[in-house]
Amino acid sequence: MDDRQLIRYSRHIMLPQIDLDGQEKLLAGHVLLIGAGGLGSPACLYLASAGVGRLTICDGDVVDLTNLQRQIVHRETTVGFNKAESARRTLDEINPDCRVTTIQQRVGEAELMELVAAADVVVDACDNFATRYAVNRACVVLRKPLVSGAAIRFAGQLAVFDLRLENSPCYHCLFPDTDIEETERCATMGVFAPLTGVIGSLQAGEAIRLLAGSPSPLAGWLVLFDAGGMEWQKIKLPKDPRCTVCSGR
Repeated sequence: MDDRQLIRYSRHIMLPQIDLDGQEKLLAGHVLLIGAGGLGSPACLYLASAGVGRLTICDGDVVDLTNLQRQIVHRETTVGFNKAESARRTLDEINPDCRVTTIQQRVGEAELMELVAAADVVVDACDNFATRYAVNRACVVLRKPLVSGAAIRFAGQLAVFDLRLENSPCYHCLFPDTDIEETERCATMGVFAPLTGVIGSLQAGEAIRLLAGSPSPLAGWLVLFDAGGMEWQKIKLPKDPRCTVCSGR
C-alpha cells in the first residue's frame, strides 16, 4: 500500500476490525456483482470506494430513464448504455484502485461457474429468481460466500450464505424453486428508492467484512426490513437436509 492509499483508506485502517491487514485484503480481493440496478448501484459504489481491488459487474440490461429514481450509479448521460458499462464509468472516477471488469450480457451456467470460481465473494443484486437460483448453485458447488439481497415496494431482505461452512444453508433452502412464481418486479410493482440504498449498502458491508477476513454475523440469517413502518426482523435460517442443491455437497 503506497502513501496515497494509506491516506485514502485511513478511516478503515483506524478500525481494529479492519486495520492495515484487512485493508490489504480488500485491495487484493475480487467481488462478483450480479446486477447493476437498484441494489447493485449502492453496492458497487461502496465496494469501489472502500478499496476492493477487483470488481466484476455482470448485467445485460441498459439504463432507462425510469431507473434513475433509485439506481444511483447511473446518470442521464448514460441512458441507453449497458448498465455494467455505465457503472464502470462512474466507478473509474471514484477510485482508480478498483479494476472493474464488465460482463454486458446474460451468462449461461458454464460462464457463470467461471465467474464465480474467479471471485472471493459473490453479491447477488439481481431482480429475478432464475438468476438467483443459478448464482446460488454455482456458489454451492464452488463453496463461495454469497451475499443476497432483494427489494420490492417497501419490503427489503438481506441474507448471507457462507457456503464455505458445512452447516450453512443456501438460497434454495430459503426459497425452494418449486414454490416460487415470478410475479413481482420493480417495473410493475414499484419500489421505494431509499430502500434499495439501504439493502444494497448492507450487501456491500457484508462483502467487505468477508473480504477483510471477518465472519459475517448474518451468515445463516435472514434480515427483513419494512421501510414503510421502519421495522426490522432477523430470522434464523436452518440448513434444509432435503435441499436438492446443497444437502449432498
